[in-house]
Amino acid sequence: MARGPLLAGIGWMALAIACWTPLFSVAKRTLPVLDAFALGTVRYALGVALFVVLLAAIEGRAALRFDGRWLAATVVGLIGITGFNLFIWIGLGHTRPEHASIILALQSPLTALAVWWVHGQRPAPFTLGCVAVAIAGVVLVITKGDPANALVGGSLLGDVLILCGAISWVIYTLAASRFRGWSPLRFTVLTCIPGAAGLVAANLVALAIGAAAVPDMATLAAVWWQILYFSVGTVVLGVLGFNAGARSLGPLNAMLMLNLIPVGVFAIEAALGRSFAALEIAGAAVVIAALVANNLYLRGLRTSR
Repeated sequence: MARGPLLAGIGWMALAIACWTPLFSVAKRTLPVLDAFALGTVRYALGVALFVVLLAAIEGRAALRFDGRWLAATVVGLIGITGFNLFIWIGLGHTRPEHASIILALQSPLTALAVWWVHGQRPAPFTLGCVAVAIAGVVLVITKGDPANALVGGSLLGDVLILCGAISWVIYTLAASRFRGWSPLRFTVLTCIPGAAGLVAANLVALAIGAAAVPDMATLAAVWWQILYFSVGTVVLGVLGFNAGARSLGPLNAMLMLNLIPVGVFAIEAALGRSFAALEIAGAAVVIAALVANNLYLRGLRTSR
């Protein structure tokens, strides 16, 4: 790869990593003020508005048309945007930021398993071995060597919801290949629109059954910078950075760099006063090592062809 595209790709991925690494730590401390339903709604209300303006400016207003793919884009948006956000934000209320980051790191091997299930493309034995090792590492982080720890404070429920969020994003990612002719930006915007509508609908249902509350202006003002970060940082800059970085570096190299996020989350939590058991650190190291090994293995296969 030429030096220019390589440096540009690394720069875009560095932007995505910088935007996404603080996400779980910030969200965990915002959820007591702004509930999961309101957080998802506010986050995407502003994010989608910015995305629409960006798409119209870059590709023209015609790019905002669905061209007969409205139903498909809606289904994908409801799974990837609505489902991901609800599972992640509700789950994060019951578990720890570092648990969420480690579980979401499994998206790469989950994608390999999904491709095997849907398309019958069996992963290489080495990849399957790395998947097994990564899952074992996640279990080690969650349980700290004692299965009873997974049940403390409803943590297991939160971890399961985070896993469901990871699966939702895997489905969303795989579905992108079915929208040929759409740029990554257009796919993102036209699936975020129905996804954001799904978040609003879920919020209304939660309000009706008393599971959520309408935030007043004082509440929104108390977390104004968090809302700005979630909308601009994680939705707009994070997604654009990842899409542009993956296009320059390739998906394998992009996923390899994303393995830095759990390391950053552990560092942030440690700086904020969290202490970790040795088995938690060991489990996180096992997960990251397995994912890195598999990415390097797959990249080696690709370059040898």
